[in-house]
Amino acid sequence: MEHYYTNNPQTPHDIRSIDFVIDKLYLELYTDAGVFSKNKVDYGSEILIKSLPELSGNILDLGSGYGVIGLSIAGLYPETQVTMIDINQRAVEITQRNIERNQIKNAATYISDGFDQVNGPFNAIVSNPPIRTGKNVIYTLFEQSKEYLLPGGSLYLVIQKKQGAKSAMEKLQSVFGNCEVINKQGGYWIVRSIKESA
Repeated sequence: MEHYYTNNPQTPHDIRSIDFVIDKLYLELYTDAGVFSKNKVDYGSEILIKSLPELSGNILDLGSGYGVIGLSIAGLYPETQVTMIDINQRAVEITQRNIERNQIKNAATYISDGFDQVNGPFNAIVSNPPIRTGKNVIYTLFEQSKEYLLPGGSLYLVIQKKQGAKSAMEKLQSVFGNCEVINKQGGYWIVRSIKESA
């Protein structure tokens, strides 16, 4: 079975359109087969977006899917510059269509396996991480995130309690020296780690 973190999904295309409203922002989003949560915006992603403080500067949406987190940030905070990356070629293609469809000027997307193609640094990194890839992949992303953050920058994640939120927080604590839960809702934890100033 193919996963949404496959580089080039072979699943037949099934392009749909969904609407997403957050605060005063209204997005019309294309989704497709082979892309995470194609029928509706994932509950965890929605809680993450709603839990974020006002953001500024350069923002990275890591593992962006069809772009709902990054596009929401870009739309809500026009002063930001949002980069959305995903290993999934189809996800990146549909994200590009969603940037154009919603006329978002301060966002860009491209293919990257983790941080392979990324140029930092960032004021914040946000992610609904692909937990099913396993701890080795996820924990490496946590470690690399710190390297790509500016001092004082934050990593924001959504993780289901039942999918290892506590152990993920322990790992983040060991990497960053801090980790806090900023919201809990419906079994989802929104956690934040800050890159402390050198």
